[in-house]
Amino acid sequence: METRTRSIVKAISWQLVGLVTMTLLAFLITGDLGAAGGLAVVGAISGFLCFFIHERVWARIRWGRT
Repeated sequence: METRTRSIVKAISWQLVGLVTMTLLAFLITGDLGAAGGLAVVGAISGFLCFFIHERVWARIRWGRT
């Protein structure tokens, strides 16, 4: 089972990748860096929380482990 700290670090690193990707995509669509950054930050925060909860739930499920 993973520690909470490991789950947090994994979630942060994944969200940084997502933040950069979302900012670039939103900028390409909107042409506005401020709007793109705002969308990316909201997406990163919600994604971080969902990912962390998802990881913690799956850490408790024994199915598929050997």
